[in-house]
This record gives sequence, structure tokens and C-alpha cells, in this order.
Amino acid sequence: MVKHLIIWKLKESYTEEESKKAVAEIKAGLESLAGKIPGMIDITVHDCPLPTSNREAMLEANFVDFESLRGYVTHPEHVAVAKGIVKPHVEIRSCFDYEL
Repeated sequence: MVKHLIIWKLKESYTEEESKKAVAEIKAGLESLAGKIPGMIDITVHDCPLPTSNREAMLEANFVDFESLRGYVTHPEHVAVAKGIVKPHVEIRSCFDYEL
């Protein structure tokens, strides 16, 4: 199994309200991919960081294998969400993938 973690820092110019709205859009868009990507086991956007956090949201997704993760990255529905919903709100994106 492969775990895919993405952590986002939203645009500095966002107010707290704009950040909350952006995270809600990101969460809805990415979590709507559940069941649509071959080899994806689950997908969750964590949106309630503790005060010690310095990022607003984190994606956690699990895949049956590395090839499934590679398929997700280029899957048209994922690309549409990433480019149309996520990317416009994000200043910094960090990724960490690993095998369990």
C-alpha cells in the first residue's frame, strides 16, 4: 500500500474567512474523487489543524500500489480538481509519498 500526503499553505493574502471557504472547496473537490480513481483505497482532506500547525489543510490518500498513485496523478478528474479548485488557492504545496 502507498500513502500520499499533501500539505498546503494557502495564499498569504487570504482572510480567515477566505481561508475557511477555500479549504471547504478543496475538501469537497478532492473527497468527491472517492470511488472514481482505480486503485484508490480512500481519500480525506483534514481541515481542522491544531493551533500549533502552520498549514491550513492536509490531504491523506491511500492507494493499493505505486502504479495506482501514478494513475491518480494523471487521472482527468483529479487533474480538473487540482487545477480548477486546489491550485488557485495555494501558495505552497508539499508532498510526501511512502510505501507501507
